[in-house]
Amino acid sequence: MSLEKKIIDDLKKAMKNKDALTTGVLRMLKSQLMLEKTKKDGPRELDDEAVTRVFASYAKKLEDAVEQFEKGRRDDLVKSHQAELAVVKGYLPEPAGEEEIKKVILEAVASTGASSPADMGKVMGPVMERLKGRCDGKTVSRMVRETLLGS
Repeated sequence: MSLEKKIIDDLKKAMKNKDALTTGVLRMLKSQLMLEKTKKDGPRELDDEAVTRVFASYAKKLEDAVEQFEKGRRDDLVKSHQAELAVVKGYLPEPAGEEEIKKVILEAVASTGASSPADMGKVMGPVMERLKGRCDGKTVSRMVRETLLGS
């Protein structure tokens, strides 16, 4: 079953169970998918990879909102956005751990011959491609920089 179909089925279940939080989040995800389908070259179908990208983007927006609300001491909004984020993360692949990221970075460094922080771009591309949707770019950037400085 495709991820998009799963969202629609889960939305129906949430509506039947009168789960307002899940219903709201899934409706938002569904609308994000519709926006993605209709932009650029006209209507198109999305594969699971594209759906995951849309969900990861939405999760990032929620994380940024939580961060801003924490700075503004809006605990009520922090809690509600964290609850929404938990629902969205249920549809994302398991995040890559630091060990896995480090292993992929070392492989990319070896294959590209990168030796200094000036070669970060050579390493970042392959690492982000391989860990698509499973890690944060900031974390990978930090780890690549540390690896290249340690080399």
